Amino acid sequence: METPPGTLRPGGRTARVRLAVLRAAEDALIECGFDGIDLAEIARRAEVGKTTVYRRWGTPSALVADLLEGMAEQSVARAETGSLDGDLRANARLVVQTLTDERQGALFKAVIAAATGEERTAEALHRFYATRIAEWAPCVTQAVERGEVPEGTDASEVIRAVSAPLYYRFLASGDPLSEEVADLAAHAACCAARAGAYVEPKNGLAG
Repeated sequence: METPPGTLRPGGRTARVRLAVLRAAEDALIECGFDGIDLAEIARRAEVGKTTVYRRWGTPSALVADLLEGMAEQSVARAETGSLDGDLRANARLVVQTLTDERQGALFKAVIAAATGEERTAEALHRFYATRIAEWAPCVTQAVERGEVPEGTDASEVIRAVSAPLYYRFLASGDPLSEEVADLAAHAACCAARAGAYVEPKNGLAG
């Protein structure tokens, strides 16, 4: 099966070219949004040949998809504090740190905006968040094993519950993001998990 453009992970000079092009794509997204991703301009910014960029990525959406995959690869590994509250607090603080970073916050806004109207970018964004949720879900599984939360707790839903109010502030309400806000989101998700709010219904039936 043919490998989609932008999905190869070679080393050496080709890896350096990829990093330069992805950095240039980040800059263009931050400055101009998805409409600013012109492959010829990206090649100029990255100081690489246009042919190289067109041959490897082919389309702006393929380039942004590769950018998101690269971001997932470089994300900070999950914490292991020994308690669910501590692990979820570390997760929430990492989300806030990313969203309030001048460069990373602007980049996420641009990518999320692009994903609303571009299918491949949306798919890449979904994969990015699926990767991050899968990275952090084991902290909930471990909490189940320690008896902190009930058997059958949906680990992925707990992780989503931590970041959802943070993204709401980031994208919708515009309310400030801080460590205190992060800690509150983590604590709320932890309390709900302990109360059984995220226990998966047996046989798909509620109640």
